[in-house]
Amino acid sequence: MAQKIVTIFTDDLTGEESSEASTHIIALDGVTYEIDLAPDSYDQLLEAVGPFLKAGRRARGGKARVAKAASANQDTAAIRAWAKENGYNVNDRGRVSAEIREAYAKAN
Repeated sequence: MAQKIVTIFTDDLTGEESSEASTHIIALDGVTYEIDLAPDSYDQLLEAVGPFLKAGRRARGGKARVAKAASANQDTAAIRAWAKENGYNVNDRGRVSAEIREAYAKAN
């Protein structure tokens, strides 16, 4: 007997199917959350938390310590949000270019 397995990716915010949905990790008050978002919902997330990420600072060690993967995703999210706000062409997914990372580092 043959078996076919179909994976359907769904945006957790909208409930809509999306082949581009990907998992994002968010940490707040020491609690880590995972959410699957399509690019449009991810943009909404960045727009909502972008000002807070920009005004905040990275926490290291102690109670605020977050898994390395979560930290990397947050950094990338902040860089993407900053890049979009400052006129850089940045993809919603994949690696952020060294040029954009350098510009972000200089600005922050």
